[in-house]
Amino acid sequence: MSKLKWNLKNANLLSLLVLLIGAFVVLVPLIVVFLTSFGGEGTTPGISQNNWTLANYRNAWEQGKFLLAYANSTLVAIAVTAFQIFTSALAGYALARLKFRGRQALLLVVLATLVIPFQLLVIPIFLVLKSGHLINTYWALILPTAVNGFGIFLLRQYFQTIPVELEEAAAIDGANRLQILWRIMLPLARPALVTLFLFTFIGEWNDLFKPLVFTTRPELRTVQLALAEFQEQFTNNWPLMMAAVTIATVPVMVLFLIGQRQFIQGIAATGIKN
Repeated sequence: MSKLKWNLKNANLLSLLVLLIGAFVVLVPLIVVFLTSFGGEGTTPGISQNNWTLANYRNAWEQGKFLLAYANSTLVAIAVTAFQIFTSALAGYALARLKFRGRQALLLVVLATLVIPFQLLVIPIFLVLKSGHLINTYWALILPTAVNGFGIFLLRQYFQTIPVELEEAAAIDGANRLQILWRIMLPLARPALVTLFLFTFIGEWNDLFKPLVFTTRPELRTVQLALAEFQEQFTNNWPLMMAAVTIATVPVMVLFLIGQRQFIQGIAATGIKN
């Protein structure tokens, strides 16, 4: 028994050591970026900095026009996230609970969309948006990713972990399918919804491809497009570039830290049932 405890203790220490090494590898580049952003002009990337200043953030914010970019990215990310949660909840619940012919085939089609790169579909999507006169509008940034197979599969898996007896009890009380979904399933699926929210919002915030392909108007610039243009202008000014990178990164990092507990619960619970 003591030998087993010793082995478990060693295994835990080894796991902790591996996690610490992994955390170090991930965090060091972020720390370098953050510290470099406070350096004076001419400073090279590094942990030790001289002439600490906050002027880089003010200059990067003003010269990169990040206020407009923040507003555009926030609008697009929230709209796409809302669409995906709505469509994924409806489709995921139907695939999890409703019995209809071709349900498994439809699920396979949903899963097949996960392996198709978005870049492969960009020409058909561009033609569809052009025919609808949606190029250079917010809809060109929202509609192409308003539905996502990952979100459908994620919520379908989570809905299957919820006991059917809860729905049956609600049905006996007179609730219809939509009421059951809204009042019972969605509140219980909060970890999965938070997971989908984080995945979608962060993905849209960090997306450069759609704004680059579907828009040319300066007033539709998103954070990532503004950051790319900013880096082209200030190639040799490392502190200014690192300040711009920090400005573009901090919101999603804070968002993830706020929802990390629900995120972990959602990921852990979605693979229980087939």
